[in-house]
Amino acid sequence: MPQLDTSTWFITIMSMIITLFIVFQLKISKYSFPKDPEPNLTKLPTTALSWEKKWTKIYLPLSLPLQ
Repeated sequence: MPQLDTSTWFITIMSMIITLFIVFQLKISKYSFPKDPEPNLTKLPTTALSWEKKWTKIYLPLSLPLQ
């Protein structure tokens, strides 16, 4: 029974690993990933009295005396 020649296995396995690595790198490089999120500066409201007027209008009837 002849013996199995394993002298070329190392080169075959290494070339396969390198080829797979290159193929996966090429596939991954086609995707465009989103940029890192940048913090947005929140602007403070300039007129804070508008909601106070609305709430006082809503709750003003409750503060009237009972009839």
